[in-house]
Amino acid sequence: MESNFIDYVKINCRSGKGGAGSHHFFRDKMNSRGGPDGGDGGRGGHIILRGNKQLWTLLHLKYRKHVIATGGVNGGSSNKTGAEGEDIILDVPLGTIAKDFETGEIEFEINEDGEERILLAGGRGGQGNTHFKNSTHQTPMYSQPGEEGEERWKVLELKLLADVGLVGFPNAGKSTLLSVISAARPKIADYAFTTIVPNLGVVPYRDFKSFVMADIPGIIEGAHEGKGLGTRFLRHIERNSILLFMVPADSKDIREEYNILLNELEQFNPELLVKDRLLAISKSDMLDEELKEHIVPTLPKIPYVFISSIAGTGLDQLKDMIWKRLMITNNLE
Repeated sequence: MESNFIDYVKINCRSGKGGAGSHHFFRDKMNSRGGPDGGDGGRGGHIILRGNKQLWTLLHLKYRKHVIATGGVNGGSSNKTGAEGEDIILDVPLGTIAKDFETGEIEFEINEDGEERILLAGGRGGQGNTHFKNSTHQTPMYSQPGEEGEERWKVLELKLLADVGLVGFPNAGKSTLLSVISAARPKIADYAFTTIVPNLGVVPYRDFKSFVMADIPGIIEGAHEGKGLGTRFLRHIERNSILLFMVPADSKDIREEYNILLNELEQFNPELLVKDRLLAISKSDMLDEELKEHIVPTLPKIPYVFISSIAGTGLDQLKDMIWKRLMITNNLE
């Protein structure tokens, strides 16, 4: 199923040409030299992005390399405006960013279900000859042609929207935690980069509350330079409200490992350091109380909890800590 997660697509978009205005003159049995009555051309079809909360990947657009909207219909007699070209609506997951491929400029983001934004506008319809009649020119023989549509390459890039992003080296226990406290079923094995795509899980909390947690593929030192899985997945962390750092209890130096992870995020995007940070020391079933007391003074000065996903210990405390921080972050207290 890993190949089904697609978070980047490049598509060629062509909006519709506007219909031409008409240069028609009114004629009937009683009047062979009536005035201008040419209608306007219809606008060309737009290409539109629409947010869809049921989607979490751009897979459905992976093989759709060309998106072409239809042109507007020419204006008619009796001041009839031509029909608009049919808009092409592309449903995308929340958190999708639209960019211009040539310039790399971010054009907009889709963050709400049902939100619609024009990715490429259709050409305007031309005006009919009625618009060009005046006191000195009663019979204009011309009208406007329709405006050409545009053709451009666009990039759609997905950043996951989640309340909590898991940050840690490969095999820190992130996938195991997600599988235990949510209904998500990420691939789990005892080797690096088991997780090669982000996984989302809805974590149930007390009184029917819940929050969304994202298991981001493990970071290695140098990830901001493209090493390992590189920046392809680091960008997903940008959209998380809280960063939950996970360091295993058998780490040689928990504080040092935390600092390396923090440095990778800072090198990628310094704004990430503004986010709230929590620490979970995973695989803590191998520690007794005396060892925990010895470790505590060496931990970074952020809220922490000892957990074991396998033994099921510390998980309620972890969820309490996350929920309390979410309430503060979202100004809900």
